[in-house]
Amino acid sequence: MKLEFLEFHLLSSSLQHLWSKFIEHYDWEKLLNTVTSRLFQFILLSILFLIIRWVGKAIIQKAFNKYRDSKLATVSANRTDTIHSLVLNIFTYIILFFWIYALLTLMGVPVGTLIAGAGIFSLALGLGAQGFVSDIVTGFFILLEQQLDVGDAVKINAIEGTVTAIGLRTTQITSYDGTLNFIPNRNIQIVSNLSRNAMRALIEIKVNPNTPIDDITKIIKEVNEQLTPKFPEITKGPTYLGTSISADGHLALQVIVYTTPGEQFTVQRAFLSAYLRAIREAGISLPTIYPGK
Repeated sequence: MKLEFLEFHLLSSSLQHLWSKFIEHYDWEKLLNTVTSRLFQFILLSILFLIIRWVGKAIIQKAFNKYRDSKLATVSANRTDTIHSLVLNIFTYIILFFWIYALLTLMGVPVGTLIAGAGIFSLALGLGAQGFVSDIVTGFFILLEQQLDVGDAVKINAIEGTVTAIGLRTTQITSYDGTLNFIPNRNIQIVSNLSRNAMRALIEIKVNPNTPIDDITKIIKEVNEQLTPKFPEITKGPTYLGTSISADGHLALQVIVYTTPGEQFTVQRAFLSAYLRAIREAGISLPTIYPGK
C-alpha cells in the first residue's frame, strides 16, 4: 500500500514538474498579445475585403444598368443579364482568392514560395481540382456558343425551368415549382433551349365515333376567330388538323398553335377551355371515361 502511494506521489510530482516547465517555457503574455493582434488584423482584413466586394458589385451593377438604359445597347436583355452574372461571379472569385492569399500571408505562410516551388497547376491537380477546371472550360464554351442565357426556359438533363444565373463553376436553374437547382457545368451535356424558337401548343379534344364532328369543327373555327386576337403572343395558327388518334390511343380532334417561347401552355389552356365551354353550350356531349381506364 505504501509502495503504491509512493509511486502515485512520484508520478504526481513528475507531472507537476513537467507542467511547470511547460508554463515557464512560453511567454504567455507575448503569446496572448500575438493572438489578439492577429485576430484583430484578421477582422480588419475581412472587413476591408467585404467593403471592396460591396463597392465592386455596386460599380458593376451601376455599369450594367447604365448600359441597359443607353441607346448604344445592341445585345439582347437576356444576353446582358448573362454577362452581368458572369462578371459578378468572376469578381467574387478574384476577391476570394486575394482574401485567402492575404490571410495566409498574415499567418506567416510563404504562399509565393509554395506556388513557385510546387507549381500551382500541378498542386491544383494533385488536390483534385480537375472537376473545377472542367467546370470552367465547359462554362466557357456554353457562353461562347450562346447555348443559353439568363431568363431562358431550358431543360438540362432531367431538370426543366428558367436560367437564373450562369457562373464559372455552376449554372442555376429555377424549376417551375420554385426549386433552385445548382448544376455543375461539367454535368451539362445536352441543353434543350425552349426560348429560341416559336413553341408549339397541341390541343386535343377527345370525341366518340358517334360525336357530330362537323358541328364541333364549326365551333372550333368560331372560337379561333374570337380568341386569337386576344393573344398577341401567337405567332402562327391556330391550325385545325381534324380527326386523329391521340397518344393514348383515343379518337381526338387536334388543333396546333405556335407561340412565343414560354407562352404555349397559357395559350393551350385558354383555347382548350374555350373549346370545351362552347361545345357544352351547344349541347354536344364529350366522353369523360374511356374503356380500359
